[in-house]
Amino acid sequence: MKPLNSLINGDRYPLDDAEFRSRCTATLAQDGALVMPQFLRAEAISTIAEEGKAHRDQAYFCEDHHNVYLTPPDTDYPMDHPRNRLILSSKGCIPDDVVPENSPLRALYGAEEFKDFLCEVLGEDALYEYADPLSSINLHYADAGLELGWHFDNSAFAITLMIQAPESGGAFEYVKDLRDADSGEMNFEGVRKVLDKEITPETLSMPAGTLVLFRGRNSLHRVAPVEGAITRMLVVLAYNSQPGIALSESARLTFFGRLG
Repeated sequence: MKPLNSLINGDRYPLDDAEFRSRCTATLAQDGALVMPQFLRAEAISTIAEEGKAHRDQAYFCEDHHNVYLTPPDTDYPMDHPRNRLILSSKGCIPDDVVPENSPLRALYGAEEFKDFLCEVLGEDALYEYADPLSSINLHYADAGLELGWHFDNSAFAITLMIQAPESGGAFEYVKDLRDADSGEMNFEGVRKVLDKEITPETLSMPAGTLVLFRGRNSLHRVAPVEGAITRMLVVLAYNSQPGIALSESARLTFFGRLG
């Protein structure tokens, strides 16, 4: 495993510096997103991109129709209601057990300095890998026409790394704090306005090498359809706040096409 300072731009992002951590925490709290361009060094980006290309034939590609709440339909509402309107998501993915053992992704994912930084910024006591063999590190592929439809996350946070930006399209768009899941306020009218393009979302700039921490539980977000010949490649680094947690079997079948 390579040391962390050979993978990330430590001069720009001093992960163990208290003042830097404090600024990151404040930015995430204010904006709902922390965007760190040039987080990965060029060599690490290149290595991960080559790994992605080499293992693409093992990716599971799927299409899924879902509502923005990622829940089953509610018969109390018509199917064209914002609660039930179906959105398309389509992508390919290689799961954790396909990522090479010597990949820079594994060195980064398991680095204590990186996890300590994430814990402080995210307000977590500790972070743990998934108990199942598929869910911890995932590399997502989006060719021309593929997209991730509007949705709210079920989890409190998401951590992603852009590895290869597309030629065009594929923008990450979001509307911050559109609902309040804890109070049960689903804001159907606000969701309708986003789906009907009456609200202009914010867009994150994510060139290759960018680390993003995002709170998507209450912020509606999507990845717009990719355009052009260059595949969008994005890594999701998934952690749990408790040890021994596995993604459900139904979710693994949906996302990866297998259980292990």
